[in-house]
Amino acid sequence: MTARASTLLAVAMMATAALAAPAFAQAPTAGATPWVLTPDMGYGYDAEGRTFAYKMGTNNAKFLLKGAKKVPKNTLFFIGENGQLYMRSGPFLEDDGRFKFGPG
Repeated sequence: MTARASTLLAVAMMATAALAAPAFAQAPTAGATPWVLTPDMGYGYDAEGRTFAYKMGTNNAKFLLKGAKKVPKNTLFFIGENGQLYMRSGPFLEDDGRFKFGPG
């Protein structure tokens, strides 16, 4: 496994661990679609901006978690107009539960 692939998988595991449980623990906000992440899958975002899903194994989990960071709660992931993946930490819902950055 290359260093780049390892890094992508580490990021994916971090996102999976941080987002999977909360996604199932709370009811979706009106108009929201749950982002279903599973513990046996890794999700990658490569240098060309492509996304991938990989079936995970457990034979090198210690290596996978080395250098990984937990994703903070209240983190929004989005693709900018330039095609770049971004993350923004902080509230993204209004007090009434509406998405702050949605249409209208």
